[in-house]
Amino acid sequence: MPDLSSWLASRLAEVDQAQLRRRLRVVDSPQLTTVRQHGRELANFSSNDYLGLASDDRLREAALVAIDEWGVGSGASRLISGTQRPHEQLEHAIADFKSVEAALVFANGFAAAIGTIPAIVGKGDVIILDKLSHACLVDGARMSGATLRVFPHNRLQRLEDHLRWARKTHPLANILVITESVFSMDGDRAPLREIVELKERYGAWLLLDEAHAMGVIGAQGRGLAWECGVADRVELQMGTLGKALGASGGYIAGSCCLIDWLINRARAFIFSTAPPAAIAAAATAAIEIVRSEAGERLRDRLWANIRNCSAEAESAIIPVLIGDAGEAVAASERLLDAGFWVPAVRFPTVPKGGARLRISLSAAHTDEQINHLKNEVFREL
Repeated sequence: MPDLSSWLASRLAEVDQAQLRRRLRVVDSPQLTTVRQHGRELANFSSNDYLGLASDDRLREAALVAIDEWGVGSGASRLISGTQRPHEQLEHAIADFKSVEAALVFANGFAAAIGTIPAIVGKGDVIILDKLSHACLVDGARMSGATLRVFPHNRLQRLEDHLRWARKTHPLANILVITESVFSMDGDRAPLREIVELKERYGAWLLLDEAHAMGVIGAQGRGLAWECGVADRVELQMGTLGKALGASGGYIAGSCCLIDWLINRARAFIFSTAPPAAIAAAATAAIEIVRSEAGERLRDRLWANIRNCSAEAESAIIPVLIGDAGEAVAASERLLDAGFWVPAVRFPTVPKGGARLRISLSAAHTDEQINHLKNEVFREL
Protein backbone atom coordinates (compact mmCIF):
# COMPACT_ATOMS: atom_id res chain seq x y z
CA MET A 1 0.00 0.00 0.00
CA PRO A 2 1.54 3.37 -1.04
CA ASP A 3 1.88 6.24 1.38
CA LEU A 4 -0.74 8.98 1.02
CA SER A 5 1.52 11.49 -0.74
CA SER A 6 2.60 8.94 -3.37
CA TRP A 7 -0.96 7.90 -4.00
CA LEU A 8 -2.09 11.50 -4.35
CA ALA A 9 0.81 12.33 -6.66
CA SER A 10 -0.21 9.54 -9.01
CA ARG A 11 -3.82 10.72 -9.02
CA LEU A 12 -2.72 14.30 -9.69
CA ALA A 13 -0.66 13.06 -12.63
CA GLU A 14 -3.86 11.60 -14.09
CA VAL A 15 -5.61 14.95 -13.58
CA ASP A 16 -2.73 16.67 -15.37
CA GLN A 17 -2.95 14.22 -18.25
CA ALA A 18 -6.63 15.06 -18.71
CA GLN A 19 -5.89 18.81 -18.65
CA LEU A 20 -8.11 19.18 -15.56
CA ARG A 21 -5.59 20.37 -12.94
CA ARG A 22 -6.68 23.50 -11.08
CA ARG A 23 -4.40 25.95 -9.33
CA LEU A 24 -5.15 28.98 -7.19
CA ARG A 25 -4.50 32.36 -8.77
CA VAL A 26 -3.67 35.04 -6.22
CA VAL A 27 -5.04 38.54 -6.84
CA ASP A 28 -3.05 41.48 -5.46
CA SER A 29 -5.81 44.08 -5.66
CA PRO A 30 -9.47 44.66 -4.79
CA GLN A 31 -12.16 42.95 -6.87
CA LEU A 32 -12.45 45.48 -9.68
CA THR A 33 -12.74 45.27 -13.47
CA THR A 34 -8.96 45.73 -13.57
CA VAL A 35 -6.94 43.60 -11.16
CA ARG A 36 -3.28 42.96 -10.44
CA GLN A 37 -1.86 39.47 -10.56
CA HIS A 38 1.88 38.85 -10.13
CA GLY A 39 2.63 42.40 -11.18
CA ARG A 40 0.39 42.35 -14.29
CA GLU A 41 -2.67 44.51 -14.85
CA LEU A 42 -5.53 42.39 -16.19
CA ALA A 43 -8.99 43.28 -17.43
CA ASN A 44 -11.11 41.13 -15.15
CA PHE A 45 -13.87 39.18 -16.92
CA SER A 46 -13.86 36.33 -14.39
CA SER A 47 -15.82 37.82 -11.50
CA ASN A 48 -19.53 37.52 -10.62
CA ASP A 49 -19.50 41.08 -9.27
CA TYR A 50 -22.24 42.00 -11.73
CA LEU A 51 -23.02 45.47 -10.41
CA GLY A 52 -19.50 46.42 -9.37
CA LEU A 53 -20.39 46.57 -5.68
CA ALA A 54 -17.65 44.32 -4.26
CA SER A 55 -15.37 47.32 -3.69
CA ASP A 56 -18.07 49.99 -3.45
CA ASP A 57 -17.35 52.68 -0.85
CA ARG A 58 -20.88 52.41 0.58
CA LEU A 59 -20.40 48.72 1.36
CA ARG A 60 -16.95 49.41 2.79
CA GLU A 61 -18.39 52.07 5.09
CA ALA A 62 -21.21 49.81 6.26
CA ALA A 63 -18.71 47.04 7.05
CA LEU A 64 -16.32 49.39 8.88
CA VAL A 65 -19.09 50.85 11.01
CA ALA A 66 -20.24 47.34 11.89
CA ILE A 67 -16.71 46.28 12.84
CA ASP A 68 -16.43 49.27 15.17
CA GLU A 69 -19.70 48.35 16.86
CA TRP A 70 -19.76 44.53 16.67
CA GLY A 71 -16.13 43.46 16.31
CA VAL A 72 -14.76 41.02 13.75
CA GLY A 73 -15.74 37.46 14.64
CA SER A 74 -19.25 36.38 15.59
CA GLY A 75 -17.90 33.97 18.19
CA ALA A 76 -20.42 31.14 17.85
CA SER A 77 -23.06 29.51 15.73
CA ARG A 78 -26.32 31.34 15.16
CA LEU A 79 -28.21 29.17 17.67
CA ILE A 80 -25.67 29.73 20.44
CA SER A 81 -24.67 33.39 20.70
CA GLY A 82 -23.65 34.21 17.12
CA THR A 83 -26.83 35.95 16.00
CA GLN A 84 -26.11 39.66 16.23
CA ARG A 85 -28.46 42.45 15.30
CA PRO A 86 -26.98 42.93 11.79
CA HIS A 87 -27.84 39.30 10.95
CA GLU A 88 -31.47 39.89 11.86
CA GLN A 89 -31.54 43.17 9.94
CA LEU A 90 -30.16 41.46 6.85
CA GLU A 91 -32.75 38.69 6.99
CA HIS A 92 -35.55 41.23 7.33
CA ALA A 93 -34.12 43.14 4.35
CA ILE A 94 -33.99 39.98 2.21
CA ALA A 95 -37.54 38.98 3.13
CA ASP A 96 -38.84 42.45 2.30
CA PHE A 97 -36.86 42.54 -0.96
CA LYS A 98 -38.23 39.15 -2.03
CA SER A 99 -41.76 39.94 -0.73
CA VAL A 100 -41.89 36.82 1.43
CA GLU A 101 -42.54 36.26 5.13
CA ALA A 102 -39.00 35.43 6.24
CA ALA A 103 -35.44 34.61 5.21
CA LEU A 104 -32.45 32.81 6.68
CA VAL A 105 -28.79 33.61 5.95
CA PHE A 106 -26.15 30.89 5.63
CA ALA A 107 -22.36 31.25 5.49
CA ASN A 108 -22.45 30.70 1.70
CA GLY A 109 -24.68 29.44 -1.07
CA PHE A 110 -23.28 25.92 -0.87
CA ALA A 111 -24.25 25.73 2.80
CA ALA A 112 -27.72 27.03 1.99
CA ALA A 113 -28.24 24.21 -0.51
CA ILE A 114 -26.80 21.31 1.46
CA GLY A 115 -28.51 22.54 4.61
CA THR A 116 -31.94 23.13 3.13
CA ILE A 117 -32.55 20.24 0.74
CA PRO A 118 -31.97 17.38 3.23
CA ALA A 119 -34.07 19.25 5.79
CA ILE A 120 -37.06 19.35 3.43
CA VAL A 121 -36.99 15.93 1.74
CA GLY A 122 -35.56 12.54 2.67
CA LYS A 123 -35.88 8.81 2.18
CA GLY A 124 -39.18 7.99 0.50
CA ASP A 125 -39.43 11.41 -1.16
CA VAL A 126 -38.49 12.40 -4.72
CA ILE A 127 -36.22 15.15 -6.08
CA ILE A 128 -36.40 16.13 -9.76
CA LEU A 129 -33.39 18.18 -10.81
CA ASP A 130 -32.34 20.04 -13.97
CA LYS A 131 -29.20 18.35 -15.34
CA LEU A 132 -27.22 21.60 -15.36
CA SER A 133 -28.06 22.63 -11.79
CA HIS A 134 -25.14 23.84 -9.69
CA ALA A 135 -23.01 21.32 -7.80
CA CYS A 136 -24.33 22.53 -4.44
CA LEU A 137 -27.87 21.61 -5.50
CA VAL A 138 -26.73 18.21 -6.77
CA ASP A 139 -24.84 17.49 -3.55
CA GLY A 140 -27.75 18.62 -1.40
CA ALA A 141 -30.06 16.32 -3.36
CA ARG A 142 -27.70 13.36 -2.94
CA MET A 143 -27.28 14.01 0.78
CA SER A 144 -31.04 14.02 1.33
CA GLY A 145 -31.49 10.30 0.64
CA ALA A 146 -34.50 11.04 -1.57
CA THR A 147 -34.99 9.26 -4.88
CA LEU A 148 -33.29 11.44 -7.49
CA ARG A 149 -34.41 11.94 -11.08
CA VAL A 150 -32.63 14.28 -13.51
CA PHE A 151 -34.26 15.88 -16.54
CA PRO A 152 -32.28 17.19 -19.56
CA HIS A 153 -31.59 20.88 -19.33
CA ASN A 154 -34.80 22.94 -19.61
CA ARG A 155 -36.68 20.01 -21.22
CA LEU A 156 -40.20 20.51 -19.96
CA GLN A 157 -41.62 17.30 -21.41
CA ARG A 158 -39.04 15.21 -19.55
CA LEU A 159 -39.73 17.17 -16.38
CA GLU A 160 -43.41 16.36 -16.73
CA ASP A 161 -42.62 12.70 -17.39
CA HIS A 162 -40.67 12.55 -14.13
CA LEU A 163 -43.40 14.38 -12.23
CA ARG A 164 -46.06 12.00 -13.57
CA TRP A 165 -43.90 8.99 -12.64
CA ALA A 166 -43.17 10.36 -9.17
CA ARG A 167 -46.79 11.07 -8.35
CA LYS A 168 -47.90 7.64 -9.65
CA THR A 169 -45.21 5.52 -7.98
CA HIS A 170 -44.81 7.61 -4.81
CA PRO A 171 -48.34 8.90 -4.19
CA LEU A 172 -47.66 9.97 -0.60
CA ALA A 173 -44.16 11.37 -1.16
CA ASN A 174 -43.01 14.94 -1.04
CA ILE A 175 -41.77 15.89 -4.51
CA LEU A 176 -39.21 18.69 -4.85
CA VAL A 177 -38.27 20.22 -8.21
CA ILE A 178 -34.91 22.00 -8.24
CA THR A 179 -33.59 24.40 -10.86
CA GLU A 180 -31.59 27.57 -11.26
CA SER A 181 -33.23 30.65 -12.71
CA VAL A 182 -30.07 31.70 -14.57
CA PHE A 183 -27.61 28.86 -15.14
CA SER A 184 -24.12 29.59 -13.94
CA MET A 185 -22.10 28.12 -16.82
CA ASP A 186 -24.43 28.68 -19.79
CA GLY A 187 -26.01 31.99 -18.78
CA ASP A 188 -29.42 30.96 -20.09
CA ARG A 189 -32.72 31.11 -18.19
CA ALA A 190 -35.12 28.46 -16.98
CA PRO A 191 -38.62 28.42 -18.54
CA LEU A 192 -39.89 29.37 -15.12
CA ARG A 193 -43.60 30.00 -15.73
CA GLU A 194 -43.96 26.57 -17.30
CA ILE A 195 -41.98 24.88 -14.52
CA VAL A 196 -44.21 26.48 -11.90
CA GLU A 197 -47.34 25.34 -13.72
CA LEU A 198 -46.02 21.78 -13.97
CA LYS A 199 -45.00 21.49 -10.32
CA GLU A 200 -48.41 22.77 -9.27
CA ARG A 201 -50.22 20.36 -11.59
CA TYR A 202 -48.51 17.42 -9.88
CA GLY A 203 -48.53 18.75 -6.33
CA ALA A 204 -44.75 19.31 -6.08
CA TRP A 205 -42.65 22.02 -4.44
CA LEU A 206 -40.04 24.17 -6.18
CA LEU A 207 -36.60 25.24 -4.97
CA LEU A 208 -35.38 28.03 -7.25
CA ASP A 209 -31.77 29.17 -7.07
CA GLU A 210 -31.69 32.86 -8.07
CA ALA A 211 -27.95 33.28 -7.47
CA HIS A 212 -27.18 34.77 -10.89
CA ALA A 213 -30.46 36.66 -11.25
CA MET A 214 -30.44 38.44 -7.88
CA GLY A 215 -29.81 42.14 -8.43
CA VAL A 216 -29.70 41.71 -12.21
CA ILE A 217 -33.15 40.60 -13.46
CA GLY A 218 -36.66 41.74 -12.60
CA ALA A 219 -38.04 44.91 -11.01
CA GLN A 220 -35.41 46.32 -8.63
CA GLY A 221 -33.31 43.24 -9.43
CA ARG A 222 -35.60 40.92 -7.47
CA GLY A 223 -34.96 37.96 -9.75
CA LEU A 224 -36.48 35.90 -12.52
CA ALA A 225 -39.40 34.67 -10.40
CA TRP A 226 -40.42 38.29 -9.87
CA GLU A 227 -40.01 39.14 -13.56
CA CYS A 228 -42.15 36.13 -14.54
CA GLY A 229 -44.83 37.01 -12.00
CA VAL A 230 -44.55 33.70 -10.13
CA ALA A 231 -42.56 34.65 -7.03
CA ASP A 232 -45.51 33.97 -4.73
CA ARG A 233 -45.78 30.45 -6.20
CA VAL A 234 -42.19 29.39 -5.44
CA GLU A 235 -41.94 27.63 -2.08
CA LEU A 236 -38.18 27.96 -1.60
CA GLN A 237 -36.24 30.91 -3.05
CA MET A 238 -32.50 30.54 -2.74
CA GLY A 239 -29.86 33.10 -3.55
CA THR A 240 -26.46 34.52 -2.82
CA LEU A 241 -25.05 37.69 -1.31
CA GLY A 242 -21.68 37.22 -3.01
CA LYS A 243 -22.42 38.03 -6.64
CA ALA A 244 -24.41 41.13 -7.64
CA LEU A 245 -24.63 42.19 -3.98
CA GLY A 246 -20.85 42.29 -3.65
CA ALA A 247 -20.64 40.68 -0.19
CA SER A 248 -20.73 36.97 0.75
CA GLY A 249 -23.18 34.41 2.06
CA GLY A 250 -26.29 32.57 0.90
CA TYR A 251 -29.94 32.70 1.87
CA ILE A 252 -33.24 30.87 1.73
CA ALA A 253 -36.44 32.93 1.58
CA GLY A 254 -40.02 31.76 2.02
CA SER A 255 -42.66 31.25 4.67
CA CYS A 256 -42.14 31.72 8.40
CA CYS A 257 -42.76 27.99 8.90
CA LEU A 258 -40.04 27.15 6.36
CA ILE A 259 -37.47 29.38 8.05
CA ASP A 260 -38.39 28.14 11.52
CA TRP A 261 -38.00 24.55 10.32
CA LEU A 262 -34.57 25.28 8.80
CA ILE A 263 -33.39 26.93 12.00
CA ASN A 264 -34.18 23.65 13.74
CA ARG A 265 -33.17 21.12 11.05
CA ALA A 266 -30.64 22.57 8.56
CA ARG A 267 -27.35 21.11 9.76
CA ALA A 268 -25.20 23.45 7.65
CA PHE A 269 -26.85 26.34 9.51
CA ILE A 270 -26.99 24.81 12.99
CA PHE A 271 -23.38 23.66 13.12
CA SER A 272 -21.61 26.60 11.44
CA THR A 273 -20.15 29.69 13.06
CA ALA A 274 -22.20 32.74 12.13
CA PRO A 275 -20.80 35.00 9.38
CA PRO A 276 -19.25 38.26 10.65
CA ALA A 277 -21.71 41.02 11.44
CA ALA A 278 -19.71 43.32 9.15
CA ILE A 279 -20.51 41.14 6.14
CA ALA A 280 -24.19 41.13 7.07
CA ALA A 281 -24.15 44.93 7.32
CA ALA A 282 -22.44 45.25 3.95
CA ALA A 283 -25.00 42.94 2.33
CA THR A 284 -27.86 44.96 3.82
CA ALA A 285 -26.32 48.13 2.38
CA ALA A 286 -26.06 46.40 -0.98
CA ILE A 287 -29.75 45.50 -0.98
CA GLU A 288 -30.58 49.14 -0.29
CA ILE A 289 -28.45 50.18 -3.27
CA VAL A 290 -29.89 47.51 -5.57
CA ARG A 291 -33.44 48.67 -4.78
CA SER A 292 -32.65 52.36 -5.33
CA GLU A 293 -32.48 54.56 -8.41
CA ALA A 294 -28.70 54.13 -8.26
CA GLY A 295 -29.23 50.37 -8.51
CA GLU A 296 -31.47 50.86 -11.53
CA ARG A 297 -28.74 52.86 -13.22
CA LEU A 298 -26.23 50.11 -12.50
CA ARG A 299 -28.56 47.51 -14.03
CA ASP A 300 -29.11 49.69 -17.08
CA ARG A 301 -25.35 49.98 -17.53
CA LEU A 302 -24.88 46.23 -17.03
CA TRP A 303 -27.47 45.37 -19.67
CA ALA A 304 -25.90 47.87 -22.08
CA ASN A 305 -22.60 46.04 -21.57
CA ILE A 306 -24.29 42.67 -22.08
CA ARG A 307 -25.86 43.80 -25.36
CA ASN A 308 -22.53 45.23 -26.47
CA CYS A 309 -20.86 41.87 -25.89
CA SER A 310 -23.63 39.61 -27.22
CA ALA A 311 -27.03 40.46 -28.67
CA GLU A 312 -28.31 36.96 -27.79
CA ALA A 313 -27.20 36.86 -24.15
CA GLU A 314 -29.89 36.25 -21.49
CA SER A 315 -27.70 37.25 -18.54
CA ALA A 316 -24.30 38.65 -17.57
CA ILE A 317 -22.74 35.21 -18.22
CA ILE A 318 -21.52 34.63 -21.77
CA PRO A 319 -19.97 31.24 -22.53
CA VAL A 320 -17.63 30.67 -25.47
CA LEU A 321 -17.82 26.95 -26.19
CA ILE A 322 -14.56 25.25 -27.17
CA GLY A 323 -15.03 21.57 -26.29
CA ASP A 324 -11.58 20.20 -25.56
CA ALA A 325 -10.28 20.97 -22.07
CA GLY A 326 -6.67 21.49 -23.18
CA GLU A 327 -7.71 23.87 -25.95
CA ALA A 328 -9.86 25.86 -23.52
CA VAL A 329 -6.95 26.22 -21.09
CA ALA A 330 -4.64 27.29 -23.90
CA ALA A 331 -7.16 29.89 -25.10
CA SER A 332 -7.51 31.25 -21.57
CA GLU A 333 -3.73 31.51 -21.22
CA ARG A 334 -3.42 33.35 -24.54
CA LEU A 335 -6.04 35.83 -23.36
CA LEU A 336 -4.13 36.21 -20.10
CA ASP A 337 -1.00 37.06 -22.05
CA ALA A 338 -3.04 39.68 -23.91
CA GLY A 339 -4.17 41.20 -20.60
CA PHE A 340 -7.61 39.60 -20.16
CA TRP A 341 -8.62 37.31 -17.32
CA VAL A 342 -11.23 34.95 -18.79
CA PRO A 343 -11.26 31.57 -17.04
CA ALA A 344 -11.39 28.20 -18.76
CA VAL A 345 -14.19 26.07 -17.32
CA ARG A 346 -13.77 22.29 -17.58
CA PHE A 347 -15.17 19.01 -16.32
CA PRO A 348 -16.60 18.42 -13.73
CA THR A 349 -17.93 21.99 -13.63
CA VAL A 350 -19.30 21.39 -17.13
CA PRO A 351 -19.87 18.07 -18.95
CA LYS A 352 -16.96 16.30 -20.63
CA GLY A 353 -16.44 17.79 -24.07
CA GLY A 354 -18.13 21.01 -22.96
CA ALA A 355 -15.05 23.02 -21.93
CA ARG A 356 -15.44 26.73 -22.50
CA LEU A 357 -14.34 30.24 -21.75
CA ARG A 358 -16.73 31.90 -19.31
CA ILE A 359 -17.07 35.66 -19.69
CA SER A 360 -18.70 37.50 -16.78
CA LEU A 361 -19.76 41.08 -17.32
CA SER A 362 -20.13 43.92 -14.85
CA ALA A 363 -21.77 47.30 -14.85
CA ALA A 364 -18.30 48.64 -14.13
CA HIS A 365 -16.74 47.41 -17.39
CA THR A 366 -16.02 50.11 -19.93
CA ASP A 367 -16.95 49.95 -23.61
CA GLU A 368 -13.23 49.96 -24.40
CA GLN A 369 -12.60 46.88 -22.23
CA ILE A 370 -15.48 44.99 -23.80
CA ASN A 371 -14.58 45.92 -27.37
CA HIS A 372 -10.95 44.88 -26.85
CA LEU A 373 -12.09 41.61 -25.30
CA LYS A 374 -14.36 40.82 -28.24
CA ASN A 375 -11.49 41.37 -30.65
CA GLU A 376 -9.25 39.01 -28.69
CA VAL A 377 -11.91 36.31 -28.21
CA PHE A 378 -12.83 36.30 -31.89
CA ARG A 379 -9.19 35.56 -32.68
CA GLU A 380 -9.55 32.41 -30.55
CA LEU A 381 -12.55 31.11 -32.51
